[in-house]
Amino acid sequence: MQNANYAMKNLKYFIILLLFGFNNLFYSQNDNLDTLRKYSYEELENIFYSYKDGNQVENSKVIAKYYLQKARKEKKDKKYLAEGYVFNQYNQDLQVSLKYIDSLEIISRNFRDNRYPARIYLLKGLLYNQFDNETAALENFIIALKYAKEKNNKRQIAIADLQIAYLNGYIGNHEETVKVLEYYYTHQDFLTEQDIEHIQISLADAYLDIHKYEEALKLIQNGIKLPSKNNEELQYNRYLILLGRYNLKIKQYSKAIKNLENCKRYFLKNNLDFDASYTMLYLGQSYDKLQNREKAIENFIKIDSIIQKTNNTFPELRYTYTYIIDYYREKKDKEKQVYYIDRFLTVDETLNTQFKYISRELPRKYDTPKLLLEKEEIISKLKKRRYLSYITIGTLCSMVIILTFLFIKAKKKEKEYKKNAQDLIKTVNQKSYSSEKNLKNEVTADQVVFDPEKNKLSADVVKNILQGLKIFEEKEQYLKNGITLISLAKKLKTNSTYLSQVVNTYKEKTFASYLSDLRIDYALIRLINDKTFRSYKLSVIAEELGYNNEQAFSKAFKRRTGTTLTIYLKEIEGNSN
Repeated sequence: MQNANYAMKNLKYFIILLLFGFNNLFYSQNDNLDTLRKYSYEELENIFYSYKDGNQVENSKVIAKYYLQKARKEKKDKKYLAEGYVFNQYNQDLQVSLKYIDSLEIISRNFRDNRYPARIYLLKGLLYNQFDNETAALENFIIALKYAKEKNNKRQIAIADLQIAYLNGYIGNHEETVKVLEYYYTHQDFLTEQDIEHIQISLADAYLDIHKYEEALKLIQNGIKLPSKNNEELQYNRYLILLGRYNLKIKQYSKAIKNLENCKRYFLKNNLDFDASYTMLYLGQSYDKLQNREKAIENFIKIDSIIQKTNNTFPELRYTYTYIIDYYREKKDKEKQVYYIDRFLTVDETLNTQFKYISRELPRKYDTPKLLLEKEEIISKLKKRRYLSYITIGTLCSMVIILTFLFIKAKKKEKEYKKNAQDLIKTVNQKSYSSEKNLKNEVTADQVVFDPEKNKLSADVVKNILQGLKIFEEKEQYLKNGITLISLAKKLKTNSTYLSQVVNTYKEKTFASYLSDLRIDYALIRLINDKTFRSYKLSVIAEELGYNNEQAFSKAFKRRTGTTLTIYLKEIEGNSN
């Protein structure tokens, strides 16, 4: 162990010397690449990754270019040519990077190396993820996982699993993300120090998502005290973001701002746009909590400028754009309001497309195959219980499918209810709901056209009943509890058969529907206009409207309006705010 540590120290010392030499090279002899000839492939690889991980893009590209030229010229071993293609696919435009990966795929076909072909798909997945194409990233990670399992490459299995876990976090499945990260954080046999560092940062972030603040703080404090030796400043600032987010979560807003302003300067200075965007997201939220809307809007607008430059989106952008739109609405700046509405629609379409795809494909292409693999393992171990195992796993698969279907259906229904509620509110606010709904089928006593084929009652009987119903509606007598067909008929000095026939014919509904619709239409208007009425318990509101209980009221409301009472009230409050 001591010899190993000694060897590592010598290697790090050697890398530092090489870095110093390369820096001199870039500043004094950048055109004279012949100077690089004295270095071996292994030495060049170490220097390349030191520059790459340190975000020294131009230096790393010089090394990558020379490495590939050297491998092509010497034709020593195709593995060096393969590494040259890998190096050169970093920090390029998407199409250029894909060409290098395609070249790697061609020459690696005859390799006796258990990293291939999974490595090809891992590189593509990471590349698509970098260019904000999460759908293509997911497809490639799933293919990579398949090949990695076939070759039993445990490191690649771990990387693919981790990348899929991050995509689970993207769609809000934070519990699943935490589960995978916790597993690999405690099973580190096939992971590098840098892999573990990334897992620790991601796990702390995921803990904050599920409100495990103590667990998150422990990881954050550990990372700040002992940052990665290879890249101390970058990792320190990434932990500082998390510390800022932690303070935001526990409502220590001033502390959060102090943390985040420090790392914001670092990320902007070093063109680390993705890190900078998240930093400014949490900064804006912190400033908003302290009622400093000007500083909040400054950070959110800066995020938009970065998004326009990089096209890298993330789900929390919905919050920033709605905040900006509301801000300019209050300022009555129509021009900027329209501009940021357009920006929001563009970004939201991208997010919505990717969210739907990943939500749909993750269970189908990742979770279900995992269940099937578990099924095979159970069958191999428990041959005597083969049929029971098939039934159990089949049920699990069915449950996954059914739950996924129900989740999608519920989301779709919720969206429909929300739109219906918004349409109702708009109609009521325009004071046209009454004319469209209540009076749509209204027939007054003076307007009765007597049809002996349609109605066996005399014209006078029909007119008297309709006149009574008009008074019943105008005086809002339908709000009284215990109204029945018989009691109302008695009040109108007729019999229940006649009253039922008139309601069916001229109101075009049953008596029960007629009574319920009057009450719900009244509720729609009053809930909007009467804030005190809205504040009552639902049981009290139901009682005031003449219903025996809250459940009967809610059921009638949904039947009449096509939305739920809860969503209708929520939308009213949203509009009021």
